[in-house]
Amino acid sequence: MNKTEFIAAVAEKAGLSKKDAEKAVKAYTDVVTEELVKGGKVQLVGFGTFEVADRPSREGRNPKSGEPMTIAASRVPKFKAGKALKDQVNA
Repeated sequence: MNKTEFIAAVAEKAGLSKKDAEKAVKAYTDVVTEELVKGGKVQLVGFGTFEVADRPSREGRNPKSGEPMTIAASRVPKFKAGKALKDQVNA
C-alpha cells in the first residue's frame, strides 16, 4: 500500500473526504517526525511505539574494494509493535 492508497483507505474508514484524510495523515506524520527529532517518543497504546535509537560508530567494509572503513555514529528512528498489533497480525 502506497501513500495515496493509504489516504484513500483512511478517508473511507473515517468517512472523510480524501482532502481531509490527506491533511490528517500529513499532520500525523509531521507530529511523529517532530517528536522524534526532539529525541522523544510517541506511544500509541495497542499499536506501538516510535522512538529514536542511538547507533554507535562501528567498523565495516567497503563492499566493492573490501577495505575496512569506519561507519559513523547515527540516530535512527525505530518502531516497536504493541501487543494488540502483534496479536492481530498473528491471528
